[in-house]
Amino acid sequence: MTRWVIGAVGVACGLWGAWLALPLISWSFVVWLASGPLVHDVLVAPIVGGVGLLVYHACPPRWADLIAAGLATSGVLGLIALPLLWAPNAPSNPGLHDRDYGLGLLAALGVVWLVVVVVGRNK
Repeated sequence: MTRWVIGAVGVACGLWGAWLALPLISWSFVVWLASGPLVHDVLVAPIVGGVGLLVYHACPPRWADLIAAGLATSGVLGLIALPLLWAPNAPSNPGLHDRDYGLGLLAALGVVWLVVVVVGRNK
């Protein structure tokens, strides 16, 4: 019974959100809403799958899992940093956009791959 109540509340919230979004519907809104899943399904997922297969077949077995984890983590970091790297001239918000995101991404990727190498050598 509890699941049905929670499900009904979730459906009601979703319908309320859709009702509030109705005045915003325009061509740019539809493109924005559809672009994330399309980019993922058409571009990101096949690339990640192909790179995963290449890693699986090209690396020694003890390194394959570590490299796959490093690649997955690198991809997530890249996706998080992409909006701020994509529009560097966006309106400024003091304290938020006043850092070098490219350098921060490179530092984070360096730490990820350093961990992959250290764990792989001690495995």
